[in-house]
Amino acid sequence: MAVAALWMAGAIASFSLLAVAGREVSTELDTFEIMFFRSGMGAVIVTATLAIRGRLREARPRRFPLHVARNLIHFAGQNLWFYALTVLPLAQVFALEFTSPLWVILLSPVFLGERLTARGLLAGLIGFGGVLLVARPEFGNLHPGLIAAAACAVCFAVTSMLTKRLTRSQPVVAILFWLNLMQFAFAAVIVGWNGGIPMPSLALAPWLLVIGVTGLAAHWCLTSALDSAPASVVMPLDFARLPVIAVVGWAAYREPLDPLVFVGAALILAGNLLTLRRNDRRTEPPRTRRAVAD
Repeated sequence: MAVAALWMAGAIASFSLLAVAGREVSTELDTFEIMFFRSGMGAVIVTATLAIRGRLREARPRRFPLHVARNLIHFAGQNLWFYALTVLPLAQVFALEFTSPLWVILLSPVFLGERLTARGLLAGLIGFGGVLLVARPEFGNLHPGLIAAAACAVCFAVTSMLTKRLTRSQPVVAILFWLNLMQFAFAAVIVGWNGGIPMPSLALAPWLLVIGVTGLAAHWCLTSALDSAPASVVMPLDFARLPVIAVVGWAAYREPLDPLVFVGAALILAGNLLTLRRNDRRTEPPRTRRAVAD
């Protein structure tokens, strides 16, 4: 428990720094340009790490089309996330992102062939009740940021299911390697098509470095936490991201601390915990379980 908590502290700090850095660089860069620099730095770090440790052979792709599909969807989700950060309060973006496990429940019959249970449906209803409290949408005039944040949660849900399929034949390092390399290629094509590689100001250099490092560190810490403890322990700790980012948004950007966002997030957490209790009964002890989070 203590080890998992330490890993989650690193994940929460990394995700929060990533969100702040993403908003700071958005004054000069669009989402595709942000992804160009983030994935480029990630690809360099992962490749150098594998080379130094003599593990480049492990990155050889198997089921290459599945890598492409997964990374395209993740690329779309990341761009939507970075856009939402610029137009919504940070706490609202994070709360809507937490609906990703609920989308896994609803979509797993399609992607994983799993049965949709009554417990899963109940969890989905509770969670999406929380979504309505967080978003409070005007259905005739939906804010594009709300649509982006909700869509990014769906993309991350599909990504996690495709990741689960890839881990049956690929080690974690290979998945991370192709994630960064492919997303860098996708971003390079779009950025080049739009007029060439941007040259950000020197003032943005530290923020871009933060994006590159925390983007990898966040998922590494989350994966390590899931290796150290059951998901039913780790995921509630992950929800500590919400009050942390709410305080960051209040302190750095004068965003109000909205009580309804916290109430809605609690309902989303309740829906997720309902499914985690079922899943923990079917999983093996954490020492032998491998997990990947993107």
